[in-house]
Amino acid sequence: MRRRERRVRYGPYLDGPDPLAPPFDVRAAMEEIGRDVMEGASPRQALQELLRRGHDGRRGLDDLTRQVWQRRRDLQRDNRLDGTLQELRELLQRALDAERAELARRDTDDARFREMQLDALPPDTGGAVRELDSYDWQSASAREAYEQIRDLLGRELLDQRFQGMKEALQNATPQDVERIREMLDDLNSLLANHAQGRATTEQFAGFMRRHGEFFPENPRTTDELIDLLAARAAAAQRMLNSMSARQRAELAELAQQAFGDPRLAQSLAQLDAQLQGLRPGEDWTGSGRFRGDNPLGMGEATRAMEELAQLDALAEQLAQSYPGARLEDVDLEALESLLGEQARVDAHRLAELEHELTRQGLFERAADGSLQLSPKALRRLGESALREVVDRIGGRRGERETRRAGAAGEPTGATRPWTFGDTEAWNVPRTLINAQLRRAGGDERRLDVTDVEIVETEQRSRAAVALLVDTSWSMVAEGRWLPMKRTALALHQLISTRFRGDDLSLIAFGRHAQTVELGELVGLDGAYAQGTNLHHALLLAGRHLRRHPDATPVVLVVTDGEPTAHLTPGGEALFDYPPSPYTIRATIGEVDRLTGQDAAFTFFVLGDDPRLAAFMDGVARRCGGRVVAPTLDGLGAEVVADYLRLRRR
Repeated sequence: MRRRERRVRYGPYLDGPDPLAPPFDVRAAMEEIGRDVMEGASPRQALQELLRRGHDGRRGLDDLTRQVWQRRRDLQRDNRLDGTLQELRELLQRALDAERAELARRDTDDARFREMQLDALPPDTGGAVRELDSYDWQSASAREAYEQIRDLLGRELLDQRFQGMKEALQNATPQDVERIREMLDDLNSLLANHAQGRATTEQFAGFMRRHGEFFPENPRTTDELIDLLAARAAAAQRMLNSMSARQRAELAELAQQAFGDPRLAQSLAQLDAQLQGLRPGEDWTGSGRFRGDNPLGMGEATRAMEELAQLDALAEQLAQSYPGARLEDVDLEALESLLGEQARVDAHRLAELEHELTRQGLFERAADGSLQLSPKALRRLGESALREVVDRIGGRRGERETRRAGAAGEPTGATRPWTFGDTEAWNVPRTLINAQLRRAGGDERRLDVTDVEIVETEQRSRAAVALLVDTSWSMVAEGRWLPMKRTALALHQLISTRFRGDDLSLIAFGRHAQTVELGELVGLDGAYAQGTNLHHALLLAGRHLRRHPDATPVVLVVTDGEPTAHLTPGGEALFDYPPSPYTIRATIGEVDRLTGQDAAFTFFVLGDDPRLAAFMDGVARRCGGRVVAPTLDGLGAEVVADYLRLRRR
């Protein structure tokens, strides 16, 4: 019988999020970081801001921190710390009421004397319990209630320091209490030897063999045991610090009655003293303000203090405000136990994003040790900016994106994969080889669009381009800072990838002008400085154009203000507003010199200042250039389109 073939079809994953999809979009994250950097943030600040606000629909550090503080507020708002004292008072009152009821039924002098003894008890619970230690109870129920006081005290004291002890000693026998005292004596001996620098490996092993049942966490070394106990002891001390002086004194006196034997309290006091000496870095002096209605026992209150400490530590880790902070520092297990599984997932995804951004080489260290965007990151940002510009050009003119490597179509000898909009000739051998390799992998299609490779061409002519961008304070104040930088990114990306023979110089001008690299311009902070020194910028542009005498000279000026400063022969920048005749004369003179070099000018005027518009119109008529008044969103498209027009001149 012929076996029937089973056909398998693959399609999109429909049951929720695709489990094979990447957990984050690195390109989109990089664009967010780049936007913040261009608006004046440092790369480190931009990365931290991205992690704080979250990305791709996932919660960021700010939301997680808010949840931490909400959890902390709820813990303190809903609970109070005097639950054990309240329960002890109720047990004491029950014992006294039962004893008085029994004595009232007896008409004897002894009964009246005992009533006088009860009436003379100290008003505080601790003193009353101490005085009743030697009292001969006449009521069985009263005696039982009093024994419950001593039993509860012992269990609460131990539950503060040893997890689950309160439930384990619910019906403690004298033998159980004796075993606990032996454990405490051995533990204090172990810690004393460790504090004196003696080897305790064998002693620790013997201690765990005898008393390991009291430590379900299963510490593996003496230091791990000390860390465990010190954290709880410090939390117990913080709990006491959070109570009133009267409550602390009452608990201290009651502790002497634990299990009817003061030695337990003495052993615990010795243990606390040793732990504080061994781990002085724990928080032994802190406190918390609890103001709720839910009474907590001593063990529960201690765990609440531990939880507060964990929440504080998480808040610090999520704040990432300390030197060398990384998201790997966040305790994911503590985050999950306190805030739930989704909080852990969100924090883990943020850490993965931070790691991936670093792994992909999108950041690098500058000479001064600061973090800066790498050339790879700048290329990513440039691609994004250019893509937006091309989309806007296409939408404006009804054109599609063109990805020709050169306008003249001269082959370079290289090939590249075809992308939408390419019109170059196919490289048939490379295309067929790609198809054969794909079919060898099991794909039965004869030819696929991904197989196509085209002949790369280069432009025969070349251009020397000077992009002059205004960096005066008005560009920052009027929201023109980011569009200006994205325009420079788009033009730089276009020239560096499609017109590699062209040479671009970026010139920033405020009170002074300077030639800057792309990374410098992207990370440039907006600073308050008076002056728009177009004259100095044109001087630097002329120097750049003269270095390329065989190239088509192109000067693109982006500004939002009249020239208000010029450079003196001595190199000093002189500012004057309204513009002085000297500034105008110096600026026009440099325009004339560049016009004499056959430079093509375009002035991109931002804002609606009529004086600026009139000045630029006059300059454009003088040099045969153009004035363009783009919107901020359209600035990049106008600059790139004009560059393409001028380089074909």
